[in-house]
Formats: sequence, structure tokens, C-alpha cells
Amino acid sequence: MTQRRTAVAAAAIALAVGLTAGCGGEDDTAGKPQQPKQETAAATPATQDPTTETPAASATATSQKDFTQAELEQAILAKADAPGFNVGPLGAPPSQGESADKPECAPLTAVINGKPEPLAHASAYRQLTGAKDDRPAVSEFLSAHGAQGAATVLSRLRTAVEACKGGFTASGGESPSTYRSVKALPVAEVGDDAFAYQVTGDFEGDPVPLVFQVVRCGGTLATYYTANLEGPATPQIPQILLTAQVAKLS
Repeated sequence: MTQRRTAVAAAAIALAVGLTAGCGGEDDTAGKPQQPKQETAAATPATQDPTTETPAASATATSQKDFTQAELEQAILAKADAPGFNVGPLGAPPSQGESADKPECAPLTAVINGKPEPLAHASAYRQLTGAKDDRPAVSEFLSAHGAQGAATVLSRLRTAVEACKGGFTASGGESPSTYRSVKALPVAEVGDDAFAYQVTGDFEGDPVPLVFQVVRCGGTLATYYTANLEGPATPQIPQILLTAQVAKLS
């Protein structure tokens, strides 16, 4: 890994990624966490107006169950749920994450820290990588907030993306981070509600696109993250991962 990619992974991404329910099978935690890599071939999500706050249509009624920690560990994607992907463990984020310099951008750093606010009472983390060459590399975590809390997370994210579109800085990680812009992205119509956005980091003048997709299923959020550490193009998150998780939570 080049110096640029190493530094970005530690600073601009800061994804505290020690880094987004239902019933479901055993999870496969074999393998080691991978650093995010640029995606080469990903499914293109279905789109809708990225500025709308209308909940995404769901083909299946999702569970309203309030999941425990043990149940989330069973509900998160396992290898059998995502053909073509390896599923590995991903440690929980550290207690100290980044803090945005602007209060209105705090919901964005909360997700970057792996801890959407209002805080969940249970969370589970996984790393998903393409089986052939580890590409794409996507981090996922499930977080149980209760129905009202989960809806509030998405509402705050939508507001923050608009308020922080001109960028912001953050401190508290290994080094300060600069995010030069924020924008909403077209979103897949999955779950009870869904929202996607890009935060573009800055490393020595080079743009580092970070993409997040958050899907609500009842009171549970499935959050996906990927990054392009090799260029300015927006990386994609395969829709199959979103739909597979929603199916497992249904």
C-alpha cells in the first residue's frame, strides 16, 4: 500500500472502523479485515431523487423487533447470504472517534466513527470483500436504535448532508481530517427507508471519496461504507448486499 493510501486509511477515513433485524443463520467470521479498495465492477443501485425524504418503498414488510446484541450477530450478513463475497470480522470502533468542527456536521462524524446517533443499544460489525480479488471491500454494521431512534438517525443525516455540503474538518482521531465536500447520492429502494451520500476527504490535495448507504428496517439500521483510495471516482456499493440484508431482517 502506498504512503497515500496508508495515511488516508488512518486519517481521512478515520473510520474508527475498528469499523452498518430478523432471524437468520450462523455468521461466517473467518478471514481477516481488509482495508477498503476501489471497486472495479459493482451493481448500479436503483435511483430516486437523492434530496427527497420520502421513505424508500419496501417490497417486504420488515421486522419491527428490537434486537439484542446476540440477535444482531445472527442477523448480520454471513457468507451464505452474499454469494460472491467473503465475510470477515470487523472490530468495534474505539471509544474515542472524530468530532466535527461544526455542530451541524456531527451526524456525519458519528457514522464515520461507526456510532450513528442517537446511539444504538446493540451493534454488530462485518467486513465484506469480493471473493475473487477482495474487490469491492465494504464495511457493514447493524445497529439497533428502536423505531424512533432509527428514523431520527436518517433525518439528522439528511439535514447534515445539506448543511455540510461545503465541507468541514474533524479532530480527535490519529490526526485532524479534512472533508472537502458532502453530497447526497441516488439511493436503492430497499427497506423502510434508505439514504446514501458521499463525503469527500482530502489528503495532501487529493480527493478521497467515501460513500455511505444507510438502510432502515424497523428500528434497525444497516450501514455500509466503502472508499476509493486510488482516485476521485465515486465508489459503488453493490445493491445485492443491501437487498440480501433486508431479506434477512424481514
